[in-house]
Amino acid sequence: MVNPVQSRLADASNQALFAREISWLSFNARVLQEARNVDVPLIQRVRYLGIFSNNLDEFFRVRVAEVRRLISVSRGSERQAAKDLLQLIQREVVALQKEFDAIYASLMSELQKQKIYLINERQLDEGQAEFVRHFFRETVLPELEPILLDESLAIPNLADESLYLAVMIKSREGEKFAVLEVPSEQLGRFIEIPRQKGRRKGTVYITLDNVIRACLPQVFRGVFTISSVKAYCFKFSRDAELELDPSINESLIEKMASSLKQRRKADAVRFVYDRTMPEALLSALRKSFGFGRYDSMISGGRYHNSKDFLSFPNPGGKALEYRPPPPINIPEIDDPASIFDVIRARDVLLYFPYHPFDYIVDVLKTAALDPSVSSIKICLYRTANNSRIAEALINALHNGKRVTAVVELAARFDEHANIEMAHRLTEAGVEVIFGIPGLKVHCKLFSIERKEQGRIRYYSHIGTGNFNEKTARLYTDFSLLTSDQTVGEDVASVFEFLKYNYRIPEYKRLLVSPHSSRSGLMARIDREIEHARQGYRAMMTLKCNNLVDRQFTMKLYEASQAGVQIRLIVRGMCSLLPGVPGISDNIEAISIIDRYLEHPRVYIFHNRGAPEYLLGSADLMTRNIDYRVEVLCPIQDRAVQQQLQDILDQQWHDNVKARVLNEAQDNEMVGRAKTAPALRSQETIHRYLQTGKKPRMPRTLMRQASRRRRLPPS
Repeated sequence: MVNPVQSRLADASNQALFAREISWLSFNARVLQEARNVDVPLIQRVRYLGIFSNNLDEFFRVRVAEVRRLISVSRGSERQAAKDLLQLIQREVVALQKEFDAIYASLMSELQKQKIYLINERQLDEGQAEFVRHFFRETVLPELEPILLDESLAIPNLADESLYLAVMIKSREGEKFAVLEVPSEQLGRFIEIPRQKGRRKGTVYITLDNVIRACLPQVFRGVFTISSVKAYCFKFSRDAELELDPSINESLIEKMASSLKQRRKADAVRFVYDRTMPEALLSALRKSFGFGRYDSMISGGRYHNSKDFLSFPNPGGKALEYRPPPPINIPEIDDPASIFDVIRARDVLLYFPYHPFDYIVDVLKTAALDPSVSSIKICLYRTANNSRIAEALINALHNGKRVTAVVELAARFDEHANIEMAHRLTEAGVEVIFGIPGLKVHCKLFSIERKEQGRIRYYSHIGTGNFNEKTARLYTDFSLLTSDQTVGEDVASVFEFLKYNYRIPEYKRLLVSPHSSRSGLMARIDREIEHARQGYRAMMTLKCNNLVDRQFTMKLYEASQAGVQIRLIVRGMCSLLPGVPGISDNIEAISIIDRYLEHPRVYIFHNRGAPEYLLGSADLMTRNIDYRVEVLCPIQDRAVQQQLQDILDQQWHDNVKARVLNEAQDNEMVGRAKTAPALRSQETIHRYLQTGKKPRMPRTLMRQASRRRRLPPS
């Protein structure tokens, strides 16, 4: 006899999985919503345009590149499905770009009302033009290296992070084409220039590309007798996948450096250009870059590389951007007594950026000086430039400690920085481990061994975010500091595995990918399913960045059909479709986009009234569960459990910045009952951590199901 639950799940596998690439574009549409939101400070809205553009660049370099590779290696129906998905991506990106252009025009108008002007080279008065010419001669021209397009010469490998001008030159010598990199990384994109004559107030900027346009003839001075010269912006994105050949006998750092050079030669997966570019010039670029039929060629406006808006200046005062909230200090940690006494007395939960990241640095600096500390081990994935974490580790070495750093070189787009970090630590004498072939080390751990009363005691850190002072001000993340010795022994076992990876340890409490995360999480979901079938209350709250693993998605559908109440807080990609009748009726999902990037992973299981809380680095993605070293830590401390519960409750009831995730993927804001107070979780959590008082939870109006899909699933 066919099990009706299994039958429905089989049906769900075909009908209720959303393509993760389209779900990702839906996430970036949520970012664009913030740029459009008039309640967001103006300069912050402009910077959201930069976030949107930067996200889209990475999307093409990673997600679209992966779809293109799938097309090249697949056959039959799988290949056709990948081609259809690529076309769907193209349509959605074009639609988002049109929305972006409309928001951009609106924001430029809003800036002018605040007497902030972004003008082009045709709007300069004589005084401004003279300033621009002088700035160009003295500062810009020395940085320019134009490349003439010649069919007989191969075009050099251009950087996909950069903005370029395609130049059409008409001269006595005939029509010529050239390519010119805009050196915005060296000089900045937005150049402040004098106000126009007679204008007493306001701040005026011109983009660096328009400075070059204003002075283009000087670039080709003495080379051609120019009758006219025009320039058009373009940029492209390359496949970001690195290939490390395991058969080559060289160090991992040498392999990584070689692969980074190859990335500059990788296939271009997107070409974005000024739609007014003449066809002859566009054709020359197509030929030079060798674009194929599966490359995304997207026409747009006059300006590209809008990720530069991330650093758009604010000359208009504090009211035009988010004001930094005061940091929340923890008096026990600020006390001059030993930090180890505090951690030994109770677990400490830090929540960045509400708490200062300095606390993490201070723990390591204290360990570096403490005579009782014998060793420090740490995993480094993405660190800040001039990292104080690295300084503390090197200082610990100078003070006679054994220091081990596991440096993950393959942290995408941070590879150069990680190679430099590895060199710096190695030269100082730190034992540097480069992880395990085929497994990215993504866990956020450190372990401090301290001699107390004649025996070694472990002090451990398990976190959701990187040891990075810069991103700790921009991302929300949890850090758990604990002296729980069972956890400490497990953390020590993880480091032992990273050094001697032919030994697979037995973990007493931690869930560790790729060994036990999948089985451990599945067992907890199965437990909730069994409780629901027995008639007990069963529920779970899962907060993560992405939920795209097929097995977990299907298991959550099974739980929903068993009667388990499931709350999902997913920032980015979500292949699961909540609220689908007969499949996911008991699943609700939201996504919060606000001033800070929501980055933690926290999983709560009701467990018949004895809830279990797990915190760590693993998203519900196949790569995190099966192909990375990740750690999830069950939380034992009741006070920390309550903090996590209170924080996630506030996020679940957010009715200001939360969007409903549904099968329509339309990013509708969570509705608020007429009598309900507004709750913006990133603000109320700050007050909660200051005062310890949890706000009253308002009633929200979730609208999940019974919608016609706007986009098809995968």
